[in-house]
Amino acid sequence: MSAPRLLVSAAHKSSGKTTFSVGLCAALRETGLSVQPFKKGPDYIDPMWLAVAAGRAAYNLDPFLSSRDEIVADFGRAATGADLSLIEGNKGLYDGLALDGSNSNAALATLLGAPVLLVIDARGMTRGIAPLLLGYQAFDRDIRIGGVVLNQVGGSRHEAKLRAVIEHYTDIPVLGAMAHDPSLRLDERHLGLVTSLEVDTQRSGLRRSVGVLSNRWTWRVCSRWRAARRHGRGRPQA
Repeated sequence: MSAPRLLVSAAHKSSGKTTFSVGLCAALRETGLSVQPFKKGPDYIDPMWLAVAAGRAAYNLDPFLSSRDEIVADFGRAATGADLSLIEGNKGLYDGLALDGSNSNAALATLLGAPVLLVIDARGMTRGIAPLLLGYQAFDRDIRIGGVVLNQVGGSRHEAKLRAVIEHYTDIPVLGAMAHDPSLRLDERHLGLVTSLEVDTQRSGLRRSVGVLSNRWTWRVCSRWRAARRHGRGRPQA
């Protein structure tokens, strides 16, 4: 049986994938689980955040620069010994340079046999979230959307409406929700282009930010993992 793995993606870029992925890595690490982070594409900033949160070096998986066999081999080596491998996608689930989607997040999820967790920017949405999710399911039947996290919700009433709509029209579980909070936005300045003094300062701030994310978020995803460990079911499957 393959080790548990999860690909975090979204409908479009700037939906909160990195913030969520960093928070989830930190929260799962606090439970005693070993999380191996990956980032799709040549990005070098997001892997810095993921590495600090998970306490393990993050690795890039790039379908444009690497062959399928190379990606599978690199993934397998890095994931050895981890309880969960978390892959943060780039852009939207089906976005990519190739018209056939061969270098998209969806293609990477299929290649690695990873279920997809969609982070949805739900600002201004209610019933309209249903056709969005149904369309993402129908577009590629080989993709398994294991759950959705609602980001930028406008309060408890808005969250309740979104949950009711998703439950009524789809079979996708809502695994968590987060209201708009500017303090949780990650600083994505290009760390490699600043002075060493600024880098040291930003590293301290990064660690504080990871702590805030870990302490504030009580995801149902984490609760399920904790429950699995308490009941002696071994490594919970993603």
